[in-house]
Amino acid sequence: MDPQWLTWAKDLHAIAQTGLTYAKDPYDVERYESVRLVAAQMMAAGSRQESVDFFVKLLGTDVGYATPKVDVRAVIFREGRLLLVREKEDGRWTLPGGWADIGDSPSAAVTREVREESGYEVKTSKLLAVLDRNLHGHPPIPYHAYKLFFLCDLLGGTARAEKETDAVGFFASDEIPPLSLTRVTPAQIARFLEHFFHPEWPTQFD
Repeated sequence: MDPQWLTWAKDLHAIAQTGLTYAKDPYDVERYESVRLVAAQMMAAGSRQESVDFFVKLLGTDVGYATPKVDVRAVIFREGRLLLVREKEDGRWTLPGGWADIGDSPSAAVTREVREESGYEVKTSKLLAVLDRNLHGHPPIPYHAYKLFFLCDLLGGTARAEKETDAVGFFASDEIPPLSLTRVTPAQIARFLEHFFHPEWPTQFD
C-alpha cells in the first residue's frame, strides 16, 4: 500500500494531467500546471532522493486522460520449475516482463518481453491474475499500475540474458532467489507456483 502522501500526490497528478488534456482557457492550463507542480514537490519531499525538477519532467511525459500503466509478467514452467530472470538494475530476480508498449496487445507484449529478457519463445495460454499494484506490497512508484500475469507455454529458444537482465534460470519452490520486489512479490510467486498443481483455478483479480 502506498504511503498517504504518495496517494495524494498521484491523485493531484491525475487531476492535473486530465485537466491539461481538456482545458482550453489559458488560466485553467496555468492552474493545472500549478497542481502538477505541487504533486512533483510532494513526491520529491517524500522520496528524499530525487529533485522537484526530476518529478516535473517525469510527470510531464504522460499526456491524455490519466489511466493506470500496465505491467505484464510471464509465468513459465519447465518440469515444475519456474522461469526467473535477474535484473541488472537491482541484482534481484523476477518473472520476465515489463511495461506494455503502445501498439502491443497484452499477449504480444508479454511474449516479446520473455524473448528479450530470457531468450525463450513462448505463447500465452491463460490469464492468471490482474492485480492493482498498490494492493500487493510492492515498493511505491510515482504511477498507478495494473499487473497482468500470463501463464505461458514454452515453445523453444535457449537461455540468453541481454540488455536489462544478466541471468536466466528455472527454480523449484524451495530454491526461489531474492526477488526484485518492485516487480514481483514472494506471495505472488507462491500463488503462481500453486497454479502448477491447480490448473483449474480461475483468474485472480482485484
